[in-house]
Amino acid sequence: MSRTIVVTGGTNGLGMALARHYAERGDQVVAVGSSEEGGRRLREVVPMAQFVQSDLSSLRQTRDLVERLSDEHPVVDALVLAAFRFNPVRVETDEGIEHTFALYVLNRWLMADGLRGSLESAAAPVIINLCGAGQGGRIRWDDLQLKDRYRAIAATMQGAKAGELLGAAYASERTKYVLYNPVFVATGLHEPFGQPLRALVRMASVVFAQPVAKAVPPIAALIDHPPAEALTAWKKGKIIDLAVDRNEARRFEEAIRPMAQSASS
Repeated sequence: MSRTIVVTGGTNGLGMALARHYAERGDQVVAVGSSEEGGRRLREVVPMAQFVQSDLSSLRQTRDLVERLSDEHPVVDALVLAAFRFNPVRVETDEGIEHTFALYVLNRWLMADGLRGSLESAAAPVIINLCGAGQGGRIRWDDLQLKDRYRAIAATMQGAKAGELLGAAYASERTKYVLYNPVFVATGLHEPFGQPLRALVRMASVVFAQPVAKAVPPIAALIDHPPAEALTAWKKGKIIDLAVDRNEARRFEEAIRPMAQSASS
């Protein structure tokens, strides 16, 4: 039976590989990307998938996207949150939100929360949040958008920790929430950097990164057979223990909710 799989960041890297995997199996795949160029690339590689263009760092566009997907797909079997961009320097969106925080945190919260009804209507719904689970990131409570001192690694690690908290805060009796850390995958990580660092990162990717094709099967296994537990964390296909403070998770959700809603209204 055909299922509906929604993949954000579905026009590049691991997201597109997952889109291709499920489209070739005959499932209905909705791949979301920010550019028409990405859409053309998707249509060349995965012509069976549906492309939806949306700037996922824009909270207004994310809200419009959620409304569209909810209307067009009243049943969503899996939501894969894969959109990410490494920002070497601090960048703000048109809505005045630090880009990493907007894309890696607020967008993922809005997508999961907004598609809750469609997910709950599926037989075995699951959310796959591709993130840096278990890497020891921390929340900068006094400066969530890193206005005072921006460091790209700090922004990325905070996003990874935020993913853990969002997973813990997502209360659902049916939809399973999976935090999945693919670690180092060859998905063009070098592209945001300037030379000579770009060349060095690209070389490291060639030597050390896991091929995309190898990273897909363990993630697909979790989509096809969601875990029994409400929240689980995985690293390269192996389950990991992850102690998340539920009070901290609720506190974080309460902190970002008004930020996301005011910027999206």
